[in-house]
Amino acid sequence: MTSLPKLIPDVDYLLSLETEELAAFLLVALAASRQNNLVALPNFINGITSANAHPASYSDPRRDEIGLAITEAWNWLEVQGLLIPAPGMNGSHGFRVFSRRANKMKAPEDIAQFARSRRIQKDTLHPKIAQKVWSAFMRGEYDTAVFQAMKAVEISVREAGGFTAGDLGTDLMRKAFHEDNGPLTDKSAEKSERQARSALFAGAIGSYKNPHSHREINLNEPDEAMEIVILANHLLRIVDGCIAASRAA
Repeated sequence: MTSLPKLIPDVDYLLSLETEELAAFLLVALAASRQNNLVALPNFINGITSANAHPASYSDPRRDEIGLAITEAWNWLEVQGLLIPAPGMNGSHGFRVFSRRANKMKAPEDIAQFARSRRIQKDTLHPKIAQKVWSAFMRGEYDTAVFQAMKAVEISVREAGGFTAGDLGTDLMRKAFHEDNGPLTDKSAEKSERQARSALFAGAIGSYKNPHSHREINLNEPDEAMEIVILANHLLRIVDGCIAASRAA
């Protein structure tokens, strides 16, 4: 059986883990300790901290600290919908079962990746991408989230600059932010800065939107996807600033 003390034998290390990091190990340990598919927090903690427990337990005086850390990790699993109340009376008595998503997770690395995918906050995203991109990100469809985010940038630039549907990709960005006559360029900025902004938008669309338009891109790393989405978010804020500046002129 894969117990938590076997997965994390060092109590100091266990107590140093962030909540979601400990939850990754906890879910694996819970999967191995289920009885009739049920788990209960008091039973689990008692089973690994009691002085009379199985040899594969923590013989450490910091039982309260260990219990608190495990309780925090358990709560995180519940909040994320990985542990859910058992049906009927068992649920009202504190027993939990694995959700469908949790049952697909076989190793600490699986839930660690799941935890990373939860780092992106919907309320920090631009309204044009908040719902669609965030939803794709939560489903683990990182390539879709990146494409939708950069597509929103392209559409916003096209609309703000008064371009047609035929204006696309990097050419659109270079026209919109042309250093001398681009409708979205900031004429008050230094020429080098205007050139840099044009390159920023063209580079972002060319690197992260165009490839997804032309072929399948296998993007499985949530951290990388999040960084690209945040870049798109920043570009959308710049376009908003351009629109506001043109209206004030």
